[in-house]
Amino acid sequence: MGDKTMTAEEAVSRLESGMTLGIGGWGSRRKPMALVRALLRSQVTDLTVVSYGGPDVGMLAAAGRIRKLVTAFVTLDSIPLEPHYRAARERGAFALTEVDEAMFLWGLRAAANRLPFLPVRAGIGSDVMRVNPGLRTVTSPYEDGETFVAMPALRLDAALVHVNRADRLGNGQYLGPDPYFDDLFCEAADTAYVSCERIVDTAELTKAAPPQSLLIGRHVVTGVVEAPDGAHFTSCAPDYGRDEAFQKRYATTPWPQFAARYLAGDEAAYRAAAGEES
Repeated sequence: MGDKTMTAEEAVSRLESGMTLGIGGWGSRRKPMALVRALLRSQVTDLTVVSYGGPDVGMLAAAGRIRKLVTAFVTLDSIPLEPHYRAARERGAFALTEVDEAMFLWGLRAAANRLPFLPVRAGIGSDVMRVNPGLRTVTSPYEDGETFVAMPALRLDAALVHVNRADRLGNGQYLGPDPYFDDLFCEAADTAYVSCERIVDTAELTKAAPPQSLLIGRHVVTGVVEAPDGAHFTSCAPDYGRDEAFQKRYATTPWPQFAARYLAGDEAAYRAAAGEES
């Protein structure tokens, strides 16, 4: 329960090829992009990625790091379909398990509670069952006799999330309008690495925000990384919005050129290159 601070490179050094990796955030909102960029600079590959996907998925897919993707969508929000993900999927670069958003949520809840599955109505009567023939149904043992999808737990070897503030112990705070499901990603994982805009003293976490904003508890966190602008180019409200100009550049630039321009160096080099063109 002591000081858990580390660099992004130190966090990524604890990941291994073949892992199941959960990535928090939602679409192009509060994604742990500094950690994703550090992952792209590593040799870790052959990943099963579990994510409400955005550019995290797009970059890892374009770089050939994904063996299997479990997702409900992959979007840049203002650009409906993530183009680098789409290109990789169209060439059959990885296996895909696509489920309803609610099914994905209950898969995380099941994993967080160490249950093998949880029943959910979402998916019944839809093509989700057809395209995922491995899914099973369960019947209520009570008088209603209702049939549910048995959504399997989305157990994770590791999780990467980004929040506004954290302390050195691993308590994480969001200050924006939506917590997304970053707490569940951390609870569903064997290890969890939290990047944040700023590390503060524990007492400061509740000075300007209510206790309910303390989304992530230290007991589920392995490492804390201070990463200013660590969600760029996605949004991290209220600290900053999505960098739409840079996102458009990312979406319209062939991956080899984008990677060579922005990902060849360290995080400081990325921020310098992105800043020059903003």
